[in-house]
Amino acid sequence: MGDTIAALVVMGVSGCGKSSVGVAVAELAGARLIEGDSFHPASNIAKMSAGIPLDDDDRAGWLARLGEEMARTLADGAAPVLTCSALKLKYRDALRAAVPGLGFVFLDLTREMAARRVAERPGHFMPASLIDSQFAALERPSAEALTLTLDATLPLSEMAPRVVEWWRASAERRAGARHIPGSTLSQAV
Repeated sequence: MGDTIAALVVMGVSGCGKSSVGVAVAELAGARLIEGDSFHPASNIAKMSAGIPLDDDDRAGWLARLGEEMARTLADGAAPVLTCSALKLKYRDALRAAVPGLGFVFLDLTREMAARRVAERPGHFMPASLIDSQFAALERPSAEALTLTLDATLPLSEMAPRVVEWWRASAERRAGARHIPGSTLSQAV
């Protein structure tokens, strides 16, 4: 696939805006949103709700399921946009193994801002007490291919078009086209 992005993962610590950005990007690109949190097994949700950080074993089955869902979405002819923390390189590599040509959008946020946003978020299973564990696990994807880093405090109206333009540019480099297969990206932007 070279530098063509077949699918996107919107990643970062809790509170960075993954869901909001993912929804906006999927709408602009005519892509299919996959909300990663909705694929957590009940045991993971119970653990996080109790303030216990997930470990690599907890995440392994979840990441495998997310990879399967993205591959199925591509097989259906749609372009997936997954929201997933993907905090460690090995988590991102597990997703890359499932979907070659996977692009990552890293929403970078300070610990203080993440804690504030999570504390203000009603009804989510991720308590603010787990923010420190998220930052402890975070391996920033700074030198990784097919990765776009954005300041998570930028307005959504600025971030989503920037992501879609970056995604479209990858398709243009590959095919000299302005369209990502399975999406309406060329018409939406």
